[in-house]
Amino acid sequence: MVQAGVAALPLLDGPRVLAAGGPETATLFLELGGVILALAILARLAGALRLSPIPFYLLVGLSIGEGGITELSITTEFIEIGSQIGVVLLLFLLGLEYSGDELVTSLRRSAPAGAVDLVLNFTPGVAAALLLGWTPLAAVVLGGVTYISSSGIIAKVLGDLGRTGNRETPSVLAILVIEDLAMAVYLPLVGGLLVGGTALATTGSVAIALLAVAVVLVIAVRFGPRISGVVFSRSDEALLFTLLGVTLVVAGLAESVQVSAAVGAFLVGIAISGPAADAAHGLITPLRDLFAGAFFVFFALEIDPADLTSALGAALLLAIVTAITKIYTGWWAARRAGIATPGRFRAGFALVARGEFSIVIAGLAVANGVEPRLGPLVAAYVLILAMVGPMLTRYGDPLVRSITERRATRAYRREQAQIRRAA
Repeated sequence: MVQAGVAALPLLDGPRVLAAGGPETATLFLELGGVILALAILARLAGALRLSPIPFYLLVGLSIGEGGITELSITTEFIEIGSQIGVVLLLFLLGLEYSGDELVTSLRRSAPAGAVDLVLNFTPGVAAALLLGWTPLAAVVLGGVTYISSSGIIAKVLGDLGRTGNRETPSVLAILVIEDLAMAVYLPLVGGLLVGGTALATTGSVAIALLAVAVVLVIAVRFGPRISGVVFSRSDEALLFTLLGVTLVVAGLAESVQVSAAVGAFLVGIAISGPAADAAHGLITPLRDLFAGAFFVFFALEIDPADLTSALGAALLLAIVTAITKIYTGWWAARRAGIATPGRFRAGFALVARGEFSIVIAGLAVANGVEPRLGPLVAAYVLILAMVGPMLTRYGDPLVRSITERRATRAYRREQAQIRRAA
């Protein structure tokens, strides 16, 4: 009787149904496995070259989408769902890097640097879109793309180079925090406009986002240790399920009130601290890497490589302009903090990389059909700066040292010439 009852469970029919799928199931596994293996190979290549893997992931998406080397037949929907989870996990882990106290302190000390960052790096995107003849809404979208640096890439590069303890690093992190919090206002506002709302109609979403940020910061500052104590478990399994469940639930609630799921996940990360946050890194990071790879692949899947080549010139020019403005942003912020010239340039170089948030913003616009040329331009733009940013951060020191030494030599020679003339 027990056996009959167990046999009646629908779960046990799953393997037979899966097997009955035959060719379709085989194709699913072959396509998905092939994509993951391609990501694995390119991640190894990126590690060997000491570069971010994001540009390589985008190349995978371009090669397997429409107009690419081959085209997926049945796994696109699976990758799309994985990409949405990837965004949530990216922002959750980023939120773990900051405590409520750190956020409040950063906002107070670095507000001027945040304002300089916004003006210098939002403006080029808006100007470029208007020069290309795009709509004002598309201009606001491109402004967001050029404004936001890649926290994920920057944090990884600084960690790989052992620069997290450098004197200029707090200036870099403060700017990243302000940018991420600015997204709490920007994403719901732009998201509402993209789906056909008006600026006035989206005011409620922005107010909710600001209220959510304020509430979470207050809770994180006052009750963070207690919350983390409740969440924490010595069982990795229980802790993993708790973290994933809470993050996805909050992300879903955020979406239901027209606040970005990414922002909701970021706020959950801020509220977790102590042993729970330390353990979360080891548990969530592999999942983040898997689903974040799916996110970048899916974004590139939507782009025809032929369109990408047509956008390359404009993307390159925009990348050059905004790399310079980011370098000056970091230089200015580090100088304000009393950092010497080499550290100022290191801060600027670190901020150049664009990545996940730029693609999130563009993805929203592409999904709502705002501007057909936006997707290829942003993909090319991110490809360029996701490669150039880490390279500048890693290899910029010798260049700065050379420039500094040349300036010192010229100054010494001028001083000696003045002494000789005076004699």
